[in-house]
Order: sequence, then C-alpha cells, then structure tokens
Amino acid sequence: MSENKVIDKQFKLDAVQYRKDHPELTFQQVADNLGVSNSSIHRWCKQFDDAKIKNEDSNLFRGSGNFSSDEAKELARLKKKTEILKMLLKY
Repeated sequence: MSENKVIDKQFKLDAVQYRKDHPELTFQQVADNLGVSNSSIHRWCKQFDDAKIKNEDSNLFRGSGNFSSDEAKELARLKKKTEILKMLLKY
C-alpha cells in the first residue's frame, strides 16, 4: 500500500534547485535520491520554469485548491466559518 505524503513548497523548491545543481544526474536519479517520482521532478521543474517566465513566483507550488491568491483562500475559509456559525445560531 502506498502512503500519500504531503510535500511542501520548500521541499519542491529545494528539489528543483538540487536538479539544477546536479546536471550530471538524470531526472530518475534525482527522483530516487529524493524519494519522489520521476514525474514529480519533471512537473516541479516545468512549473518552476513557467513561473519564472511569467514572473508569477507567488503562485508557484500553491498546493491544493483552486484559489487565485492567499487572500481568496482566506476569504473562502471565513465564508465557510460564517456559514457554520449561522447554522449553530439557529439551534
């Protein structure tokens, strides 16, 4: 059974930097060294390069959810909390 691990933004940035620092290694070797999949390394490097081209560093490796910004994510969280409180007040 495979275990889903949560990989944070800093790990992804470090992984991309590791790949850039070791051009003699293949993507598979980098992935093996870091304990992640080959496709993850490819995806992170592509996302990093795309973000650099578009100057969108703030959205790089944002994570789950389809929020356009941290403010949008916080607004959604507060709206959800407000709805819960309204439901509790009805009782």
